[in-house]
Formats: sequence, structure tokens, C-alpha cells
Amino acid sequence: MGKYFGTDGFRGEANVTLTVEHAYKVGRFLGWYFGQQHKAQVVIGKDTRRSSYMFEYSLVAGLTASGADAYLLHVTTTPSVSYVVRTEGFDCGIMISASHNPFYDNGIKIINGSGYKLEASVERQIEDYIDGVIDGIPLSTRENIGRTVDFSAGRNRYIGYLISLPTRSFKTMRVGLDCSNGSASAIAKSVFDALGAKTYVIHNEPDGTNINKDCGSTHIEALQAFVKEKGLDVGFAYDGDADRCLAVDERGRVVDGDLILYICGTYMKERGQLKDDMIVTTVMSNIGLCKACDRVGLKYQKTKVGDKYVFENMMENGYRLGGEQSGHIIFSKHATTGDGILTSLKIMEVLLEKKTTLGTLASEVQIYPQLLRNLRVTDKQAVLTHPAVQASIAEVERMLGNEGRILVRESGTEPLLRVMVEATTQDLCEQYVEKVIDAMKGVM
Repeated sequence: MGKYFGTDGFRGEANVTLTVEHAYKVGRFLGWYFGQQHKAQVVIGKDTRRSSYMFEYSLVAGLTASGADAYLLHVTTTPSVSYVVRTEGFDCGIMISASHNPFYDNGIKIINGSGYKLEASVERQIEDYIDGVIDGIPLSTRENIGRTVDFSAGRNRYIGYLISLPTRSFKTMRVGLDCSNGSASAIAKSVFDALGAKTYVIHNEPDGTNINKDCGSTHIEALQAFVKEKGLDVGFAYDGDADRCLAVDERGRVVDGDLILYICGTYMKERGQLKDDMIVTTVMSNIGLCKACDRVGLKYQKTKVGDKYVFENMMENGYRLGGEQSGHIIFSKHATTGDGILTSLKIMEVLLEKKTTLGTLASEVQIYPQLLRNLRVTDKQAVLTHPAVQASIAEVERMLGNEGRILVRESGTEPLLRVMVEATTQDLCEQYVEKVIDAMKGVM
């Protein structure tokens, strides 16, 4: 974790902790860094937040002042930027988004020329430039000043790519989409319409301040009610920049990232599409997923929380499927990042090929009750390593045995300790979480 860049870029409240000056300097550094041997070309996408336009202009000013050409995709998804970067030969890509955060936050995600998240070593150099540790980056002059290019064609090519992936028509399916008043509003419906689905859409009228507000993958209850009201076969909810997807089955029940990994993983395993029959998930995955995988011979590896770590594991080992409970699902044959719309297309493939419902497929996994609580602390390490806290955690582990688990970890972005318990009942989850939280409060 750097001073400004976390696991998912530089994120903060617009013009409070992430300012136009920050964005300008990010653009200045990237334009110079990638332009030392040739004229750099950088592609930029943004979500629907009011501040995204402001940050777009600041980044463009910095890039062009350093001599780079800036290509604008306009409102689009994070995975589309990754796709365009790696298929169109750009030096890097920038996505302006704070993902599932409220509208007043924003973020700068930088994607390298291979479509992966930018290397931490380069992020550290950007931070040094922002703080004045690195200086002397020259301004371009005369014909060397960069230009701005409308590149909406790149987004259209990404839409065409998505449409080309399914091998079956969706014409028999009634599909609901919750676009979170975000990036998916510009893409998702056109993809499903082109594939023949009867598409019903909610929350696809962004106004700059309603992104993620009581909608999308973080407020999926709206889609649950919509699917039941309309009698739909399936529903998909995206987050603000559409790199996440959660699903709703025909009865309005949530199918989260763990269930999606199981459904797509078992399908791919049956068809010999998984290396070593392996999927990659995180330490936050429900114990029910692990037990279901064990039952059908689907192997799994767990990483730290963050799709960045999931993807690194997948790339190191050649694995094809990985993701998080939150709905970041990576199909490495098709994408280098989580892609919500791609995930929904892959779920549709399973439903059509198996000629069954999403509810039937999800019923194979018994999800254990789970409770996560956060505690704000001054010194995370001091509290976490205190003998009384460690003893409390060990006692909960002993009481849970093989019928649950406890996970205590530090937040990567806030002064918080996170305590998560899975057990056979919600009451037990409450009891054990409170036990550890009380121990932490006692040593603060």
C-alpha cells in the first residue's frame, strides 16, 4: 500500500483527498514516463460521477502538457479500458472511478500496456512526483505538445467483443439488469438486446449524483424486487464501473460471487477448461463454497482480499477462473480484470447449456451465515497482536471447530480492524464477533 495508491488505484473524496492538482500531476508523470522513447498514447475512460469530467480534463491537461496524446472513451466500464489498452497498443489506460463508493468519492485507476493494474514500483514514482521528491519533468512545447482524440470507437469495439463471445442466442430468456446509474448504463442493455434477450433495465439514468445510490450490486434488494415483480428468469446487478456483477435467481434470491465461482467453476471443470481443476478466491470466501468444492472435486486457492491478488495468482499459475465474494470475477481467457457484463454473459452460457435455472444451480452450495464488523482503532498492529486479543481469537477458533471460521484482518485503506465470523447460525456469528470486538476494546 502506498501513500496515495491502494489496491485499486488512487481513491478519495473529490477535491478533498483526491484533487484536480493530484490528477494533473498523475497525467504529467504518465505522459513523461511513457513518452521518454516515443510519443506516448494514453486512453481514458470514466464513470458517471459529476467529478469524473473534472478529473478527465485535469488528467488530459497533464498528459498533453508532457507531450502525450490522450484518447477519450468517455463514459465506459473499467474492463473496457483494460480491453482497449491491450488490443489497441496503448502505453497505458486510465479509468476515472471510485467503483462502488458514493458519488462524492472518485478514483484514478491506472492500467499498464498489457491490460493489468499498473506496477507498484511505478505508482511509487507517481507518489514521489506528487510530493515533490521527483521534479524537473519538462513541459512539452510547440509541435511536441500532445493532443486529445475522441475514441468512442474503442468502446464500441469492446461492445462488439462481448457480443461475439456467447455461442447461443438469449431469445428465450427474460433478463433484468441493474446498471447502478453507472458505467454499465452505456453498454449492458445494448449487449443483451443484440443477443436476443428480452431485457428489462433499472437504474440506467445517471445524473452525476445517483451512481450506486440504493441500487446496483451494493444495494441488490432493488433488483430482487424487480425480478420477482416482472417474473424474470434472471437478474444481474453491476457496480459503478461495472467490474463487479452479482446475480438474482428466478425467485429473487441473491447469487453472490462465491456462488458464481462455484456455478461457473463446476461448468468449466466438466468441460476441461480449468487448469488443474482450480479456481482462485480470497480468504473472505464463505466456508460453504469450500465444502461444496470439496464435494465435487473442484480445487481452490485463497489469496488476500483484493482482485489484484486474485489476478496475480491466476497469472503466476495459469489459472482460468478466480474472483471475490463481492462479484469481482475474472475469466482470464477473455479479460485481465473483473468484468461484470462478461460475468453475466458467462452465467447465461451455463443456464442455456444446462437448460436449468440459476436457483437450481446455486442450491448445491449451503452458504453459512456470516457476520463482518469493523472496529476503528488508532494502532491496528498493537491491538491485533495484543495477547488478550490473540487469546480471544484462539478461543473462538476452538469453539467453531470445523463448523465455521473466524478471520480478523486489517483494513488496507482505513484505520479499521475487521472481524468476520462464519458459523452454523447467525446467533453464533453475533456471539463470537462480539467476544473478539470486546477483547479489542478492552486493550485500546
